[in-house]
Amino acid sequence: MKLASLRSGRDGALIVVSRDLETAVSASDIAPTMQVALDNWEDVVDRLQGLSDALNNDAAANVFPLDMTVLSAPLPRTFQYLDGACYLSHIRRNREARGESLPDDLLQAPMVYQGISHGFLGWNDPAPFPSEDIGIDFEGEIAAVTGDVPMGVSAEEATSYIRLFVLLNDYSLRGIIPRELKRTFGFLTGKPASSLGPIAVTPDELGDLWDGRLVGGKMKCDVRGKQVGHINTGIDTPFHYGHMIAHVAQTRRFEPGTIVGLGTVSNEDESAGCACIGEIRALETIRNGKPEFELLRFGDSVRIEHFDNAGRSVFGPIDQKIVSSRTKA
Repeated sequence: MKLASLRSGRDGALIVVSRDLETAVSASDIAPTMQVALDNWEDVVDRLQGLSDALNNDAAANVFPLDMTVLSAPLPRTFQYLDGACYLSHIRRNREARGESLPDDLLQAPMVYQGISHGFLGWNDPAPFPSEDIGIDFEGEIAAVTGDVPMGVSAEEATSYIRLFVLLNDYSLRGIIPRELKRTFGFLTGKPASSLGPIAVTPDELGDLWDGRLVGGKMKCDVRGKQVGHINTGIDTPFHYGHMIAHVAQTRRFEPGTIVGLGTVSNEDESAGCACIGEIRALETIRNGKPEFELLRFGDSVRIEHFDNAGRSVFGPIDQKIVSSRTKA
């Protein structure tokens, strides 16, 4: 099934969305918000699925046309956001451009950081930043949303705790990140609020796109109206969602609604393009000795959308304009 959140208060109002993203129906009598549904997943999932089936079979009551513009992030705030760097070509290109070697233990465990878990931007919200000079970049990803995950879960068991998948834009500030990492205490101000696509999708709804490990299909990325990436998301990584979840769950349990990203999607085939400007600039540096593609500036647009093998949008788009946080509305 496909779920979304209408803009309402801090946490949105849960709706069920049709498979073709054309219509929807309120789920408020089952769970008022996405987070409440995740907190009580075993108790509500059958009722939500029944409502989804009725909607897709033209048998639901109080159906309304889906207006994407009134959707917030599916989970505007949650208890934990974990993001990785799992696509090897992305890691390798960026490090080669900086003259750095790959970590010796690169294939032993995924690289993970914990980002901001509150304040996820909606798919069409303006993305505010204090300055153009901090190196604004986007990163296209598909993230899993988990239920309760016990401490010590194995990678093979971990994927059974995934409840939903969402489209993710993990903003990065290239002018801040290097000096933060140089202090060896990790990301903080270099990783601002991220944004989520409008539609959350259960694993079974993905059909053959979901192989139990990775989500396949093609992610298209546009910057300033120009396509820069058309990337196969289901290949070119030795790590899957189970590895990410199990790695972190060695020492903690997860609350429902934990968002887990594999990092910027990337293909070994350079003709697929890139899902972030940093990787575009890394390739330019490797080829030509210097980067040329400009990082994001105020007024620029970024669009990310993921498509199934028939060319249908899976999660809806992320389509945002970069704006100054200092400009009064």
